[in-house]
Amino acid sequence: MGHEQAAAGLAAAAQSGRLHHAWLFCGPPGIGKATLAYRFARWLLAGQPPATEALHVPETDPVFRRVAAGSHPDLMVLEPQAEPGKRRIIKVEEAREARAFLNFTAAEGGWRVVVMDEVEAMEAASANTILKTLEEPPPRTVLLLITASPGRLLPTIRSRCRRLDLFGLDDAAMERLLSGWLPDLSRMDRMELIRLAEGSPGRALELAQGEGVELARLADATLRDLPRGLAAHALADRIAGREAALAFPAFFNLLLRGLSQAVRAAARGEAPAPWLNPRPLTEWVEAAEAVGKLVQETERLSLDRRQAVLVAMDTLRGR
Repeated sequence: MGHEQAAAGLAAAAQSGRLHHAWLFCGPPGIGKATLAYRFARWLLAGQPPATEALHVPETDPVFRRVAAGSHPDLMVLEPQAEPGKRRIIKVEEAREARAFLNFTAAEGGWRVVVMDEVEAMEAASANTILKTLEEPPPRTVLLLITASPGRLLPTIRSRCRRLDLFGLDDAAMERLLSGWLPDLSRMDRMELIRLAEGSPGRALELAQGEGVELARLADATLRDLPRGLAAHALADRIAGREAALAFPAFFNLLLRGLSQAVRAAARGEAPAPWLNPRPLTEWVEAAEAVGKLVQETERLSLDRRQAVLVAMDTLRGR
């Protein structure tokens, strides 16, 4: 939902007979980039069936079922894998497998498609391998690259892809989706999710799980309270206890997002949030970067979360 124009553009490109061999789907996390890529892959592999809705393949179609089950012989999917203590990456071995896959003859005589999610997580050797594929694409193959951070990709990769920018859904679309997905949620909480999610259904669903809305309200209250500097120890107890392992990163994600939104609004000349004054915006940006790094290191190295909360609050207060 919400990307009908992009879907129609993909269908028109395929039906023109001059489909570009590589596409870069860009946009914020959780807005449906991968969903659209799978939809396009299904439609190509099903033989581009005509339909009143662009890229539609009915769930009863065998291709739909095999793609959903991950068993279609002409579709390969890559996404970052995590190892203990390391960041999630797409390894060079996986990129080489994708290159070899595209050089095979299509098992069913049509297209061969590779979907790569979070391609910004490719290590350098992986990126170079994919670049070689982009420079020498086999016939009737399509590479669908998905990223929320196109700036982290090699310029040579970006230049060889046709870029498709996707944007957050409007409030009406978000309301329709959340009403169907979360029928038991109160309208007040649903509106709060829509505000926080910024057009991202995936983000809204993440926030709806567990204490997402409650943590979002706590993050807002913490920002408003920054000038007074109260209750830092209570906040540490709330989000840094052993039973609150998931609350710690979720809270700071929401806090830094709220801070970023406030700084951007003030930079555009809008009335600044009272707690932003009197410090320059550049100091807030530096403080946010320091807190973000602190949270990442605390999670990666299993440091004391309670102490990290206290240090983060002092950092945001300019101490």
